[in-house]
Amino acid sequence: MTFQTSVKTDKAERLRRAREEAYSTPLKDFHPGAPRLFQNDTLWPWFERLRKEEPVHYCTNAPIEPYWSVVKYNDIMHVDTHHGTFSSDAALGGISIRDAPPGYDWPSFIAMDEPRHSAQRKTVSPMFTPQHLDELAKLIRQRSAKVLDNLPRNETFNWVEKVSIELTTQMLATLFDFPWEDRRKLTRWSDVSTALPKSGIVSSEEERRRELNECYAYMSRLWKERANAEPRDDLLSLMAHNEATRGMDPDNLMGNLILLIVGGNDTTRNTMTGSVLALNENPDEYRKLKENPALIDSMVPEVIRWQTPLAHMRRTALVDTEIGGKEIRKGDRVVMWYVSGNRDEEVIDRPDEFIIDRPRPRIHLSFGFGVHRCLGMRLAELQLRIIWEEILKRFDRIEVVGEPKRIYSSFVKGYESLPVRIPG
Repeated sequence: MTFQTSVKTDKAERLRRAREEAYSTPLKDFHPGAPRLFQNDTLWPWFERLRKEEPVHYCTNAPIEPYWSVVKYNDIMHVDTHHGTFSSDAALGGISIRDAPPGYDWPSFIAMDEPRHSAQRKTVSPMFTPQHLDELAKLIRQRSAKVLDNLPRNETFNWVEKVSIELTTQMLATLFDFPWEDRRKLTRWSDVSTALPKSGIVSSEEERRRELNECYAYMSRLWKERANAEPRDDLLSLMAHNEATRGMDPDNLMGNLILLIVGGNDTTRNTMTGSVLALNENPDEYRKLKENPALIDSMVPEVIRWQTPLAHMRRTALVDTEIGGKEIRKGDRVVMWYVSGNRDEEVIDRPDEFIIDRPRPRIHLSFGFGVHRCLGMRLAELQLRIIWEEILKRFDRIEVVGEPKRIYSSFVKGYESLPVRIPG
């Protein structure tokens, strides 16, 4: 039995057992936000059943406060685009299913309502204009080529570490104009800021606090340097010289820094890894791509849908309202499961299949909608397109030779490791 056949068999058996558990568990006992489902990649039948039987579901069977799950595409769009009804405000709980622990509830523009949200968001938007992306594309291509040319042949290595983390960290360092030799700190701070207690990323809350204090001290020093210098073309300088952000208090500054670090790290890093895994699990699609590299243009949004690098976003109801026939009370937490909406059979044809030449591949929820739509989505797509253009120039294939290790989280849907081998 080949490795790929073995993996396919193991995955099928794992999903069979998960489906059995999901369909035998009473709906009143569902906790679709359990991190183990995401770490084990067994979430799919749970959301499939909710889409069929109770697409707006109230969970009271969890070690966190009760929450509503919204799992269908159009209902998610409704919540995401009605920011006057559903709040992102950090003071009400923010954007994650779990409230931030006391002392970590930093306001950032993604965890703010209007008008403060747009005022702060606009300060960094010049980094993502078409003109600036054209400039960044040259740099992305040079770096992608260098990283790929230095990969080992005929030996197993961790794609996450050698490619996904390295390239996204290099881009983060450029966006912040961050000291190059310390750029891996950005990856570490991103991981620490989103890690759950059982993830193993930090051993204690004291360690988390110590590392994030280091982040704040380091970034504050850079902030002061940029504020006292002439305006420059980087995220810190843009915020330090803009009326809406230059007077931010320490919590607001930290919130926006962590948002930009996590946003620049997780989406691209995990989709870059997910693309290698998806093509290995779907060899016919890999063959199509090699025969017609122009399909990269539709493969990129398809893999972003397939991966859904942020599984959910949370809102808090500001008023009594209704979704899908269910009464939502003011103060209720409402979780939009993008990972489920991206598999909604009523909107997306054959949604469980990875199809790189879909007619309309941009029909997905991975970047959100409305005022909070991902600011860096075009940059993420650009990085993914270029890395695959460069891969196809160099390698006949990248072989996955072991099971991926997934992150213990129902928020960041990503990977700790993916063992691969490039035949030489």
